[in-house]
Amino acid sequence: MSVAPRVTPQQAWESFIAGNDRFVRGASSHPNQDVERRSELVNTQTPDIALFGCSDSRLAAEIIFDCGLGDLFIARNMGHVVAESITASMEYAVTALGSALIVVLAHDSCGAVAAAIDQSSRHPGEVTAAVRNTLAPIRPSVQQLWHRSQRNSPYVEPAQLDANAVGRAHLAATVNELIRNSAAISEAVDSGALGIVGCQYRLTEGRAVPYIAVGRLNIELTELS
Repeated sequence: MSVAPRVTPQQAWESFIAGNDRFVRGASSHPNQDVERRSELVNTQTPDIALFGCSDSRLAAEIIFDCGLGDLFIARNMGHVVAESITASMEYAVTALGSALIVVLAHDSCGAVAAAIDQSSRHPGEVTAAVRNTLAPIRPSVQQLWHRSQRNSPYVEPAQLDANAVGRAHLAATVNELIRNSAAISEAVDSGALGIVGCQYRLTEGRAVPYIAVGRLNIELTELS
């Protein structure tokens, strides 16, 4: 039996993005980072937000969203590529912990996206088998963007592609794959208990910009193009 969320998806989003706004303005309040909070969480956790993001070292979620201990349930990997462990982690946050919002966090200047573009070129660089396999789910987004304007060859010319646009296409694909892979997540969205938002983080300004939202959310989205 699923744990009921404590807040609505909209309330979770507004709290989440308010923390990012404080960070952007240099007005972070660093909540829930004291000894008392640590003691409160010894036997329980009740995060209203689950975050699945790229493992890039510049995406320290509790910092850029001005959160503290127990506020975010986080899973990260290279290029935010959906795997069974990721789906299970997000399902656990929703069904066992009562999270009302899943945020999928991409970012500009993503090394995984750049590597996927390179692996789609005529003469790709050498990578390990594990890296190649992890990059494989990003490559359809590379081809999608490439074939919008280039039809003469399936091989990508990296200099002719906007890597950040590829990252946004992959972001949308990640959100859709989470939903497609998980009946538990789909049903929670359908019932109104859960929302999912895909954001791309802009490294220079420190802002997370929402590009895709699924669920009963009132969010002003930026165009994916």
